[in-house]
Amino acid sequence: TEVRVERMLAGTSRSPSDIVCIVPPNLVEITVEKVAVNAVMAGCRPEYLPVVLAGLEAVCTDEFNMHGVIATTMPVGPVFIVNGPITSEIDMNAGINVLGQGNRANSTIGRAVQLIVRNVGGGLPGGIDRAAHGNPGKLGMCFPERESDSPWGPLATDRGFKAGQNTITAFAGEGPRILFDQISRTPESLTASLAEGLKATISPRLAMMFDAVLVLCPEHAARYADAGWTKEQFLAELHQHLEFDADDILRGSGDIAEGVPEAFAGTRLPKFNPAGGLMVVHAGGDAGLFSSVIGGWVNGATGSVPVTKEIIR
Repeated sequence: TEVRVERMLAGTSRSPSDIVCIVPPNLVEITVEKVAVNAVMAGCRPEYLPVVLAGLEAVCTDEFNMHGVIATTMPVGPVFIVNGPITSEIDMNAGINVLGQGNRANSTIGRAVQLIVRNVGGGLPGGIDRAAHGNPGKLGMCFPERESDSPWGPLATDRGFKAGQNTITAFAGEGPRILFDQISRTPESLTASLAEGLKATISPRLAMMFDAVLVLCPEHAARYADAGWTKEQFLAELHQHLEFDADDILRGSGDIAEGVPEAFAGTRLPKFNPAGGLMVVHAGGDAGLFSSVIGGWVNGATGSVPVTKEIIR
């Protein structure tokens, strides 16, 4: 209704007629008012609107390549990670069930962006959207980092922003997968264990093609905090474990046709690009030795690059 849309528009200082961006796949200009309409239908509160606007701007960039994310048969969609004081101000959940249901902000911000891409941009399943299976996250996936007791700085600072800035990072990802380790009590053991699980992201026989997000649970993060490890130390050690002997995963090796091309024979390959191909986020409940990995779509110029935008009220 007009009343609900007007109430939603009160959540931003931007004019209702301002053009936010051009929405793929049909390349339609969208105003703040049209964003508000879809935010109402998604169940957002007015105070969520600046986050929705920033998230939409992030996915409607050439770098993120939303058209490609929609059109690929791979089951990926936008995953949003929010940093900054706004996460507490709008009561987002960074703790128990962080990637699940039960929190209005978490559940509706990503949903609003997906509705805009469908209703305004024309990205309809079975039309431009050709995902072979899709995943539940394509309904809308958004969560905040648990910054308050993280042993490390927030993702936003890794992405070039200052601590305390309100940001949203868009990542083209699949559904989360559990990384299980309830026994490791040293950072060395846990790092090696996490690496074994991470090697299977998307495919255990492919390297360098895909980025990922590691959602490190507080109990796992505590192993590194107790040992005084920095995030840089953790990532350096992790990437050492995330290397393959290419001969083990060449196409045809082990009687499996899938794998890396023969041109890589005799080399060692990193699973992820050591320069930012694996983003680390601290989130989850106090109890439970379960971290998660969210695998990505093809990276680089032919796929999607994560995009971070500042949230402007």
